[in-house]
Amino acid sequence: MSTTARSFAFLVNPASGGGAAPKVVVPLARALREAGAEVEVTYTTSAAETPALVEDAVARGAVVVSVGGDGMLSSVAGSVSERDGVLAVVPAGRGNDFARMLAIPHDTAAQARLLLSGVERRIDLLRVTAGDGTTAVVAGSVYAGVDARAAEIVDRSHWLPSRLQYPVAAVRALATYRPVACTLEVDGVRSEHQAATVVVANSRFYGKGMAIAPAATLDDGLLDVIVIEAASRSGLIRSLPKVYDGSHVDLDQVTVLTGRRVGLSGTHRGGGAVPVGADGEALGPLPADPATPLTVELVPAALRILA
Repeated sequence: MSTTARSFAFLVNPASGGGAAPKVVVPLARALREAGAEVEVTYTTSAAETPALVEDAVARGAVVVSVGGDGMLSSVAGSVSERDGVLAVVPAGRGNDFARMLAIPHDTAAQARLLLSGVERRIDLLRVTAGDGTTAVVAGSVYAGVDARAAEIVDRSHWLPSRLQYPVAAVRALATYRPVACTLEVDGVRSEHQAATVVVANSRFYGKGMAIAPAATLDDGLLDVIVIEAASRSGLIRSLPKVYDGSHVDLDQVTVLTGRRVGLSGTHRGGGAVPVGADGEALGPLPADPATPLTVELVPAALRILA
């Protein structure tokens, strides 16, 4: 696709980043139009609208541009992948972890250059199937346990400054967490754990810059599975800073596995449903029965993306 031929269909979540997305889009769209590109901007907060919007954009040869956070990106990525379209990412959410993984710039001029002349590459995606058979496509990671609880707290922490929402939520979640008694199966190999959290990752980052899976890459055809075994609340809080640089994987209570298909089930020790999240969005409770687990499968080279 040549620079002069590129046209763009911006799909913008106006609620992302506390309303930051429109402020990002206006100067970027202007810069692209001044460079001779065709730009169409659609504001939407409905995931149900996404497939039709993507289908229209891909049919006319436009690059689909996701403007928002990680949740917005995941809701768009599956539809673009299904239609073999091209996706670009403009970070405007609270976490922006997938954009961080792609090293997407934040200044308008650099974003415009990337969109106009960036190189297309293929990356992997994740397909998540719940115990009831419903499926979702995820770009970054799926997690069950204390981090999903932290994500729930973030969603209710808009009154805090953006830079504090994730650290405060992490500490609050750790202070009240209960271990997860879970069954994990990676490429057919089953293990039992008493865990604080289990993360199935495509991307290195989650939780606004935490390097939860430091060895993860987007195009290696592998899932990185991180199991943080249950420990004392104070011990987990003390070790939290290590997650930001990835050194937590050297701790004795952390297990790192790789594979292409993961099954996960479990409950809180003593009973109670375990929350599951993916790219900042809630996915409901973790199935309790190992016979009908949550499954995460790698979809290799699924998405064409400008990066």
